[in-house]
Parts: sequence; C-alpha cells; structure tokens
Amino acid sequence: MRKIILMISMSLDGYIEGPGRQIDWHVVDDELHQHFNDEARATGGFLEGRVTYELMEGYWPAVGEDPAASPIEADFAGIWRDTHKYVYSRTLEQVGPNATLVRDVVPAEVAALKAAPGGDLIVGGAGLAASFLRHDLVDAYRIYVHPVLIGGGTPLFPPSAARTPLRLDGTRTFGNGVVQLRYERP
Repeated sequence: MRKIILMISMSLDGYIEGPGRQIDWHVVDDELHQHFNDEARATGGFLEGRVTYELMEGYWPAVGEDPAASPIEADFAGIWRDTHKYVYSRTLEQVGPNATLVRDVVPAEVAALKAAPGGDLIVGGAGLAASFLRHDLVDAYRIYVHPVLIGGGTPLFPPSAARTPLRLDGTRTFGNGVVQLRYERP
C-alpha cells in the first residue's frame, strides 16, 4: 500500500511560509535540489492545494522550455510534467495536463488513492497539509529544516488536541545547513 508523505520545508522556528506567504528564505542549492528531484522522481503523485499547484504550474512548465535552465532545474521540470497531480480546490474550474481536480479531502477517497498501484504520494502546501493532518491521513514526514528564523507566518503544525507518536526513520544534513528529518508512524 502506498503511503501519504508530508514533504515540506520549514524554518527553524516552525513556519512553512512567512506572514505574506513568502518562501524566499528557503536555502536550496544544487545538492538539496538534486535530493528533491530524486525524492520526487520516486513518487506516485503530488497532492497539492490550489495555491501550491498554481505556484508550481505557473513556474515549472516554463523552466522546462528555458534553454538557460540548469540541468537540475530542467530535470525537475520534467518530473513535474510527468508526475500526476491531485489538486484539491473548491474554486478551480479546471487543472492542467496530468492533473486531477479533487474538491474535498475525503478520507475514504484518500484510502482508495493509497490502495491504488504506484509509488508513495507526497502532500505539500500549508492548507492541504493541515487538512490531511486534521483527518489523520499522513503516514510519514519528510521535514526539511532550513537554518533561518523568520519570526512568524504559517506554522507547519496547526494546534491540535491529538497526540501522534512517531518513529525517527533517519536524518540527513546537507552542506547548506538544511537538515532533513524523516519520521514514520509506528
């Protein structure tokens, strides 16, 4: 059975975006970008909210056509293009190629996605991640802690009364100071 993996970057003080939705504080160099490419290449699909989808769809297809793009960027553009996206939105009327529009996070529908053949599914984006967490649908965590304090914004984990035990599956430190934390549900 496939897993739902929350794969997301956060500041050391626990925010995934700044107060104005900024993500310009991410410290992504070639080593980390290549790692992201390798992780994404192995996935069976991206689960994204409208904001993340529009950001990604508005940027990566053009990078794939840009001869000035680095090989790592061009590689990710191809991964983005070729990997199926499930876009959760109540406002979008349509989505681009290789994407399915989904209106709501329905646990039974997510269970059916997990039961389908293919690689694990990566969920990302502030609002969608919060919804998957609220429904207890996340099986594993790939958290990238960036060496910066941003002082405010959207916290990675919204307040919750639930306690969720996790098992550390590993860590990795990148040369730019980013640390990946990998946790699984026991």
